[in-house]
Amino acid sequence: MKKSVLITGSSGFIGFHLSKKLLKLGYIIIGLDNCNDYYDVSLKNERLKILNKYDGFTFIKGDVKDYAFLLNVFKINDINYIIHLAGQAGVRHSIVNPKLYIENNLNGFWNILDISRRFQIKHFVYASSSSIYGGISKTPHSIDQKTDKPLSLYAATKKSNELIAHSYSNIYGIKTTGLRFFTVYGPWGRPDMAYYNFTKSIIENKTIDVFNFGELKRDFTYIDDIVDGILKVLNRESSEQYKIYNIGNSSPVILLDFIKILEIILNKKADLNFIEHQKGDVYETYADIGPMKQEFNYNPKTEIKEGLKSFVNWYKNYYKIR
Repeated sequence: MKKSVLITGSSGFIGFHLSKKLLKLGYIIIGLDNCNDYYDVSLKNERLKILNKYDGFTFIKGDVKDYAFLLNVFKINDINYIIHLAGQAGVRHSIVNPKLYIENNLNGFWNILDISRRFQIKHFVYASSSSIYGGISKTPHSIDQKTDKPLSLYAATKKSNELIAHSYSNIYGIKTTGLRFFTVYGPWGRPDMAYYNFTKSIIENKTIDVFNFGELKRDFTYIDDIVDGILKVLNRESSEQYKIYNIGNSSPVILLDFIKILEIILNKKADLNFIEHQKGDVYETYADIGPMKQEFNYNPKTEIKEGLKSFVNWYKNYYKIR
């Protein structure tokens, strides 16, 4: 019997790639998304056009903040598993519009989790973030580290998700798994992400703001490696009800080195404007992926040069740049 998976945020960056991969493997996918205008909606629509070509894909437009709507989705669909990727992303945007994060990442998260309890879903997998490690200076970041001092509201909501999931696993016996993603990048990515903005600015001869004078490190993780990790976790056979994992490349890159790689790929120099550290940003992300390696033989394969080249090729093709 084919597994039926509800993927929230299916028209988003990770949701799109994950849906496509699962569809190719024969899963039945119910995609749910409100297709909001946080970034270019046409990009989301183009992703959906691709997914709609698969027979096993059903798209439902709606919002996880609407409990009654979600309840109806579960009543009319046979759903075995949930991968919850919907939510409000972006560290800096959480400074400008905190209410969005409370509504989407807290209220929306509880809605989908509670309905999962009511319908006895086999496994609830959800997106957390490397941002929850906040100002922890000891690296690599381990799931055993204390993460009670988030530097942004976005990070605080993600930490809250983990705590709520823990309580539901403990009280109701729901199998939940939180995935702390580390700086995901690749084709069809989010335009608000640095690598996307940098590429656009270099091509268009625009100045790039480089925060903390370039002294930042990020554990850039290619989208295919993220999807591979999610798939392994989705099918975990462990009897433990509640789990947290880091999914990263475990190889942080200095921001200035990252920009240099882009310059080489684009064969064009970037105009850099060095500025102070941005509130809410962490200085370094670096994933300890030991548990993923040990339990699932997880091994990220894409090096930064290869991944960025794939993204730039997609970008030029998508925006018709010669």
